[in-house]
Amino acid sequence: MRILIADDEIVSRRRLQVLLTTWGHDVVSAEDGSAAFDLLKAADAPRIVLLDWMMPGMNGVDVCRAIRNERPEPYTYMLLLTAKDAKENIVEGLESGADDYLVKPWDSDELKARLRTGQRILELEDHLVEARETMRFKATHDHLTFLLNRGAIVDLLERELVRTLREKGCTIVILGDLDHFKSVNDTYGHLVGDEVLREAARRLLGSVRSYDFVGRYGGEEFLLVLNNCDTSQAMQRAEEIRKGIAGVPIQTARGPLTLTMSMGVLSSKEWNQCGPAEILSQVDAALYKAKASGRNRSELARPNACGTPLDPTK
Repeated sequence: MRILIADDEIVSRRRLQVLLTTWGHDVVSAEDGSAAFDLLKAADAPRIVLLDWMMPGMNGVDVCRAIRNERPEPYTYMLLLTAKDAKENIVEGLESGADDYLVKPWDSDELKARLRTGQRILELEDHLVEARETMRFKATHDHLTFLLNRGAIVDLLERELVRTLREKGCTIVILGDLDHFKSVNDTYGHLVGDEVLREAARRLLGSVRSYDFVGRYGGEEFLLVLNNCDTSQAMQRAEEIRKGIAGVPIQTARGPLTLTMSMGVLSSKEWNQCGPAEILSQVDAALYKAKASGRNRSELARPNACGTPLDPTK
């Protein structure tokens, strides 16, 4: 365990450092509270800290309050070392955010026991955080492809459209559908169909930038939200993504399968007066037109010259 010692008395600091190192801990030390606070703000900060109460600048109680306010996660276990043993001092220390305290002169066996308690608490905290993140991932991601699920991708689309309108930018929305996917399930079975969906998802993710969004919209449909694009790039980006699906056969347990994708494409800059529901409706209509026009192609949803959305099926 990596432990920070903050104590302005060099003899006390060295004694603790030797003892903790002997117990197998990785020890970092600070000469005052301000230096300790700086170390605890770092991304790789120690998770356990031994703080002397009385230090120049920020004292131990000040450090506790600052860390609890500015760095709630990951949790830091803080133990105050103090000569103050009055009840009101103990209450002040614990209410500042300290987890425990040890009265000087401290006993090494008691210190070891309290550190073990701190380690148990941190292990429990890590398990709870892991469980929370797992639940959050399951709530927002598709269980088969691990892409964002429909609720999550639509929510991100809504947020992105608001941001884009505020900043007078442009977001490209693409709704893609694997062509003749039902025949894959009917001919080769649903396990092969699952392989195809997972590989299509992988290729879609690989074809966009790290700050774009890709989600499984439903069945064999995928929704892509490309941020900070230009209207002139819409069809080019869609075609690059479409070719990434069709260009190389998908390897499955039943052999390689060549799949294509039809796409509806929309540039938010041309549809600034439309909300997310209308945007999705229009890009879906453009997808329907791509299907009706022979599949394995992209169709751009455009409003007419008067600003009224065209019916892309006509």
